[in-house]
Amino acid sequence: MIVESTNYYAKNGKANAVLAQRQRASQVRVALGLPPGKIFVRLDGDGPDVRWECEFATSDAYDNDRAVRKQSPEFAAVRDGMHELLLRFERHVEQLL
Repeated sequence: MIVESTNYYAKNGKANAVLAQRQRASQVRVALGLPPGKIFVRLDGDGPDVRWECEFATSDAYDNDRAVRKQSPEFAAVRDGMHELLLRFERHVEQLL
């Protein structure tokens, strides 16, 4: 299993806008036939304001997901809007053993 997670560190005062933008991204994913993934918000401690995570059964499934996103103008627009709200962005791709 492949797990992609993304961490969003909002500019000052933009945490709610980051959450809303991540929710829009998940809606676009569903419209593209992709799983929405899971959205997490920080309640306490250090770390990202918003985190998104999605699991893929195989590497091929993950590669397909990436290809669909790359080809989508709608997803690109959401991604570009997100970057305007962020101080920092991280993507992690891991394999569950």
